[in-house]
Amino acid sequence: YTRRAGVFDGPGKGEASMSNGRFIEIGAAELKAMMDAGEAHVFDVRESSEHARARIPDTTLAPLSTLRPDQIKAAEGKRAVLYCASGNRTRHAAKMLLEAGHAEAIHLKGGIAAWKQAGFPIAADPKAPLPIQRQVQLIAGLLVVAGAGLAYAVHPAWAGLAAFAGAGVLLAGLTGRCGLANCLTKLPHNKV
Repeated sequence: YTRRAGVFDGPGKGEASMSNGRFIEIGAAELKAMMDAGEAHVFDVRESSEHARARIPDTTLAPLSTLRPDQIKAAEGKRAVLYCASGNRTRHAAKMLLEAGHAEAIHLKGGIAAWKQAGFPIAADPKAPLPIQRQVQLIAGLLVVAGAGLAYAVHPAWAGLAAFAGAGVLLAGLTGRCGLANCLTKLPHNKV
């Protein structure tokens, strides 16, 4: 995968076929070079609270939870590049784009974590809400502890609360979709 005269040639080591289009992985340094040259329109597929807390500067928010492939349109003369926290959500977004007929889906390998590790600038708002995943972990943990404590102190039937929370986490892990996270994204404090 080489860069020559502002044109990216393939196929290369970071490119694979997915459906009818090309799935392309690029590193943080390559994305930075594309951005500096005005060749990239970068889309963040994380949730709004994550985007507000820390993001690659000058990126467009397009959360995976509400993503429509027609939202991802690069400005004239630019190529759309996706990123998330670590790269997992961008793979799902890329699959959606390619299945909808996009010719290519470029994603930042390693997500914003790789961008930070490379030492590139981050736009941040320390007053932004906690990321949705951390909110889910806090609530699920609270339900488990409360259910166990109430089952011990009040009545054994309260163990059902802990089982309910555990089943929700298990279901989210199996399906890749978390009902609690979807509900939390709709709360006013998470609308950034």
